[in-house]
Amino acid sequence: MKALFSVVLHDVAPATWPLYADFAARAAALGVPLTLLVVPDYHGQGTFDRDPRFCAAIERELARSGEAVLHGYYHADELPCRGPIDFVRRRILTYEGEFAAISEHEALARLERGLALFARMGWPVEGFVAPGWLLSEGAWRALARLPLRYTSSLRWVYVRAGEGWRPIEAPSLVWSARSGWRRLVSQAVNERWLRRSAGRPWLRLGLHPVDMRHERARRFWERATLALLADRTPCTKGEALRALAPHDSDAARGDPVERAQTGP
Repeated sequence: MKALFSVVLHDVAPATWPLYADFAARAAALGVPLTLLVVPDYHGQGTFDRDPRFCAAIERELARSGEAVLHGYYHADELPCRGPIDFVRRRILTYEGEFAAISEHEALARLERGLALFARMGWPVEGFVAPGWLLSEGAWRALARLPLRYTSSLRWVYVRAGEGWRPIEAPSLVWSARSGWRRLVSQAVNERWLRRSAGRPWLRLGLHPVDMRHERARRFWERATLALLADRTPCTKGEALRALAPHDSDAARGDPVERAQTGP
């Protein structure tokens, strides 16, 4: 089977979609389906169903074989940090890890509200991705109570396997574009990952809205997409899992809480 790659747009919401629109049009012209991580109520600005133009844009992507994925609920982390390690995870590496510290009860409530919104729109959903790929133990327990097929971290995608999860290695390239030095480091790291990825069956490109504001990042994602098209098949995350994990119940189970702490 030919190696796969997925183009994943993070933080998709009415406020951020205009930044992605040109890239999405280029992907459509290349025949690259997009995995859209849709935030139900981005930063508390109002649920996305209030914006008909945004909903129409997402439905166009779905009609082009794209995929909508639940991505948090508010995409905002307002809880206090607990010690220096927690501070680094939730304020340095990311500052929007909404599900990093919430309780099982609160996580379940937000997941259910998000899924209900997707259901009202008639959008099928197989997966959930936590903002910043950070899930508390309570959030993992909440996720296990719902019929979602997969979740993911920076390096792994976890597909449901019986009562547990099967970890599938699928490194995600990602930029930190908030400052000039971060962009320089991100380009070097991601170029290295592209060179090292030849033997990996599945690679993800993880784009964020801020990347689209910076020419260096935007051009990198365009070059990477074209380069991967030469020897990989583009697909959504759901399609990749149907190819790589067709028999979930036969899978070995990993420890998602431990694995989710690790990077690529």
